[in-house]
Amino acid sequence: MRRPADGPAILGHRTKGQKANQKRMAAVGAIYSVGRVVRTPADVVASLFRDPAAERPAAAGRPHPVGKHVWASLTVERDGIAVPGTDLVFAWLASELGRRNPGSRREVVYLMDGQEALWEARRAYLPGENAVEILDLLHVTPRLWEAAHLFHREGSADAVAFVRGRLDRVLTGRVTGVVGGLRQMGTKRGLGGAKRKRLATICGYLAKNARRMRYDEYLAKGYPIASGVIEGACRHYVKDRLERAGMHWTRVGAQAMLDVRSEFLNGDWEAFQRFRIERETKRLYPHRPILGRITWTLAA
Repeated sequence: MRRPADGPAILGHRTKGQKANQKRMAAVGAIYSVGRVVRTPADVVASLFRDPAAERPAAAGRPHPVGKHVWASLTVERDGIAVPGTDLVFAWLASELGRRNPGSRREVVYLMDGQEALWEARRAYLPGENAVEILDLLHVTPRLWEAAHLFHREGSADAVAFVRGRLDRVLTGRVTGVVGGLRQMGTKRGLGGAKRKRLATICGYLAKNARRMRYDEYLAKGYPIASGVIEGACRHYVKDRLERAGMHWTRVGAQAMLDVRSEFLNGDWEAFQRFRIERETKRLYPHRPILGRITWTLAA
């Protein structure tokens, strides 16, 4: 972010803990409808490990998201109070969901990572009726790889087999057993220091989110279990446009760019341009409607 005009001057030397770049996080939300795709745990494992011999459902036959809308927000100041971008995005999601699914008649899947603040915002803003919470599987697999590298060398066949075996158990609804096994393995192998602490963090993450990791049920019902839509939006909506080399933004300018990009990505660009032209016309020519009602007399 660009340094405010009244902000402290840039120091010639940064002290310990100071960073060269002052970034701000944008909260990104996406809402869409998609058809069900029933899969098995074996299908998912084969896809993640790129098994060449495995038979996987053809991508061409998979249903595509319909009515996808995305929006992002930074933290904004309102009446001197900082309103987090997360609250603004979830309020927008609540409005969109109420319009698309009045009375919660259709099933809704809330698919996010394990950040507890997001799930608290979900409970505060979005309905719980006829809904299911799912932890993004692609936020589980990195933890399994981290655990594997506590016991096996990175890139080894043993590490791959370790992850593959535990991923299969997670996908078949045995998360609690995986957590218990990891803790027992750490004790038997005598992990200590930083490795023991890291394993405890991994196990804590999995145990805390176990209720959102019933992947065997989700796959059987055809629910999505990975948030590729939102991960892609974070990249092409935010990062690819706002984090190019040499770019510095004010908060107002960055939010304006996010708003404009959302209009384009959501397919509302032409409607937005009509709205903008109409608003500017009213601002520049406020008396135009009055003049249009006057009958002008022409002299011959």
